[in-house]
Amino acid sequence: MSAKQRTNADIGGLVVGCAGGADAPVLGIVFGSLVVSLGMSKSSKPVGELGRGETLPDHLPKSPLPLFRAWFDEAQERNLQPNPNAMTLATVDPDGHPSARIVLCKAIHDDCLVFYTNYEGRKGRALAANPRAAVVFHWDQFDRQIRIEGPVTRSPAAESDAYFHSRRWESRLGAWSSDQSEPIGSREALINKVRHTADELGVDMAAAVGGQPIEIDRPAHWGGFRLWFERVELWCGGIGRVHDRAGWTRTLKADGEGFRGGSWSGTRLQP
Repeated sequence: MSAKQRTNADIGGLVVGCAGGADAPVLGIVFGSLVVSLGMSKSSKPVGELGRGETLPDHLPKSPLPLFRAWFDEAQERNLQPNPNAMTLATVDPDGHPSARIVLCKAIHDDCLVFYTNYEGRKGRALAANPRAAVVFHWDQFDRQIRIEGPVTRSPAAESDAYFHSRRWESRLGAWSSDQSEPIGSREALINKVRHTADELGVDMAAAVGGQPIEIDRPAHWGGFRLWFERVELWCGGIGRVHDRAGWTRTLKADGEGFRGGSWSGTRLQP
């Protein structure tokens, strides 16, 4: 994009114009007579000041948790995507191989968040061998991301029981039926396994489908995990990929079956 090919408005070393007479705006950086394109002509975001977009407070809060909770609650309330409580959970297998999958955050406490799974599946075995994890929430519609890292412990049995009994009967039956992560010959074999489990538990499938209350207790191999907040990073998207990032860390001390957090230390991070 030469000087003859553009009309522009300078913005502190930036240039916004039209390349080759096209209607699509182009964002670039001016170095003397040289304009380096930032490739923004096809962006759906407004063209303007580099790095424009939502930002974190100029003076970072002492704790990231109120902002985390505010973002999480807004995603739930506005419900612009299925499962706004979905997060990517990364673990390390006993052989040292990393693994990631999507799980749902079902509760947020003062010092931890909670998700549920089969303790004998791959992630359960990974967390038994290496009881640390990382999660990422990504809300594309808001251009926000949250990363959380820390140690993991099993939820108290009472917490797991309470959540399990809040689930639909199909999900409770499924928790008993599936040997999570283990091979099975066919889809038909899995469905037959569910039917057989229902018979073993004395579940009247016809009555359940008809809406009658069904009692199914939680199996010992299924329950919650708590991920304790040791490191939290908040991220807001910005034009030109000049995002706004900040990270907080703190020291955790063992406290009964969980951890107690110390003071946070936060800093902005380059994107």
